Amino acid sequence: MSAIGDAAATAPETAVHAVPPPRGRIRWLICGLLFAAVVLSYIDRLVLGVLKPQLTSLYDWSNAGYGDITGYFQVAYGFGFLLFGWLIDRIGARNGYLLAMGSWTIGHFAQTLVTSTTGFAIARIPLAFGEAGTYPSALAAASQWFPRKERAFAIGIFNAGANVGAVVTPLLISFIVVRMVLDWRWAFIITGLFNLVWLAAWWRLYHPPHAHPRVTAEERAWIEAEPADDVGRAGFLAVLRHREAWAYMTGRFLIDPVWWTFLFWLPDFFHSRYGYDLKNFGPPLVAIYILADLGAIAGGWYSSRLLKRGVATGRARKRAMFVCALFALPVMFAAQASSIWIAVGMIGLACAAHQGFSTNLFALPGDQFPRYAQGTLIGLGGFAGAAGGFIASKTLGLLLDTVGSYGPFFVACGLAYLVALFAFHLLNPRYRDVVIAG
Repeated sequence: MSAIGDAAATAPETAVHAVPPPRGRIRWLICGLLFAAVVLSYIDRLVLGVLKPQLTSLYDWSNAGYGDITGYFQVAYGFGFLLFGWLIDRIGARNGYLLAMGSWTIGHFAQTLVTSTTGFAIARIPLAFGEAGTYPSALAAASQWFPRKERAFAIGIFNAGANVGAVVTPLLISFIVVRMVLDWRWAFIITGLFNLVWLAAWWRLYHPPHAHPRVTAEERAWIEAEPADDVGRAGFLAVLRHREAWAYMTGRFLIDPVWWTFLFWLPDFFHSRYGYDLKNFGPPLVAIYILADLGAIAGGWYSSRLLKRGVATGRARKRAMFVCALFALPVMFAAQASSIWIAVGMIGLACAAHQGFSTNLFALPGDQFPRYAQGTLIGLGGFAGAAGGFIASKTLGLLLDTVGSYGPFFVACGLAYLVALFAFHLLNPRYRDVVIAG
């Protein structure tokens, strides 16, 4: 789940001026393009993980080498997240998304030219850099096209593309490589062609509302009825002076690696532990990510329910995070599960817990920081999460080559959320509004 999407969704909404509901629907076409872009970003980043068992067999990869691939991807992603947050404010959503997907499509196709882990690590740098621009670009587009009354719903729609992409990828890659009996490179080529179609559609269809030739007068009035936000500026140092920012960053540093590692390593775990391969590990992965979707909904619903009952915001967020942390504990025993479906249940529960926990953690920028500082904090949080993911990937690769077991990793995953909540509470005990000095 995206930090930017969730934080924006929590921003307070103001009523749109008395304008009748518009007849035009171009803004929902734009939302559909944003949803498709998020789906494609997750497909492209996950293709390699699905192919990992086959490529390891073909080219004798080590786990440490694969850890380098995933780790350096996250380093590039973290720096890209910081840069795109700054860049989109200057070049706009249209050019920002063209640059982002253009970059990641080059990196995606480049993977067909290499076979070593070092080659993949290098080829995936533009992939990671471009994918870091996905949510900053999407949020900028949503801010242009949707009034606050509709913006949270629109963000929720395209944010759902993340788990849709995670569900679709193993099924799609299995169909391309196994059913169509094609070389593994075709998995990258075919999925990359989807990007080219999307880029052409974005170039043709996306324009700001005031310049779009197909927007009706009613729809334009609906979009522009509320006054523009008075956004200020908050630099990194101004945000980092506050303990609340470090609470958010620490939480991201500790829990993001769990999600990243599941995304990149679960196919290998199912292959090494249960002998599953491209022909049959699609259903277990689909089940896990469906559970993750349910967890995201449940985590947000529970804290919202507490807020409606009059519970203070900080207490509601932390109580929901604590419940989610408890649901993550059974994953500590996943490596010893006697069957793959028991393991799927434990891992799926942990992924659901992660999404519920992160939904409430990601609410912090919108809950506590002024709007003009939220983007800066979100960028810092994304960088912190990517840094934690880099350390986790490198460590797991070395662990598997030396110990040969996922056991210690799953124990760390199970405990990560309680540790994150403890650190979060120490740094942010009162959950008060933050005032950024001018």
